[in-house]
Amino acid sequence: MFDQTPTELAASAARDIAHLTGVDQHDIAVTLGSGWRRAAEHLGTTVAEIPAEQVTGFRTSPVQGHTGTLRSVRMDDGTRVLVVGARTHFYEGHGVAATVHGVRTAAAAGVKTMILTNGAGSVDPERTPGDAILIKDHINLTAQSPLVGATFIDLTDLYSQRLRDVAHSVAPDLDEAIYMQLTGPHYETPTEVKMLRGLGGDIVGMSTALEAIAAREAGMEVLGLSLITNLAAGIQQGALSHQEVLDTGKNAEATLGPLLARIISAVSSSR
Repeated sequence: MFDQTPTELAASAARDIAHLTGVDQHDIAVTLGSGWRRAAEHLGTTVAEIPAEQVTGFRTSPVQGHTGTLRSVRMDDGTRVLVVGARTHFYEGHGVAATVHGVRTAAAAGVKTMILTNGAGSVDPERTPGDAILIKDHINLTAQSPLVGATFIDLTDLYSQRLRDVAHSVAPDLDEAIYMQLTGPHYETPTEVKMLRGLGGDIVGMSTALEAIAAREAGMEVLGLSLITNLAAGIQQGALSHQEVLDTGKNAEATLGPLLARIISAVSSSR
């Protein structure tokens, strides 16, 4: 496995998924971040659910709140959705290629539309924990890229305006924000939060940007959604904790799952 290039590894993983699910090709993929994991229950019929470690290059996430599985879902209109609940975060120390392996596997499985979800802290005190928000652009502060060598990819419309319009047709009140990815796993200091807001960002997290870049390289159309799990350090009262993220996600699951399912259904209809 370790002698394979990232592209070859993704192709191997896609073959594993096809074999284990009986589905040769998927149309849409969605990576489920904190607070979004129950969305799969609202999408359609689950054809198969696979433990992550059974698929080449995947591992069970050590992060509480992630399912650690890959699921194949058939929607009522016949669309095949690959649900990735086994995200590898950059801070786990496996490298950038492992961090974007789920996205590259989705592309190798035939996916044309990649939906990335996450939980994020807000550097804007006006935003409310528990709200869902569309990502309209990002600032990659990891000092890393999934691209290697002279691979020049345009990111002008990375988070597809067309797909955001589709999402707004389902949920007109969805706000939009600039997402910033840092490496983590520590949270930011209050002074860092002030700096981040000065850079033009609205929300901050530890995933998604690197995955979105890899998705664009693979030719996929990208839609990003965040759950506001907390206000950032220095804005909210008291200390930050992962338990707070989990609690906010759990409280929002009943709303987020159906919302994401409606958005995916609309995306499917717009293809």
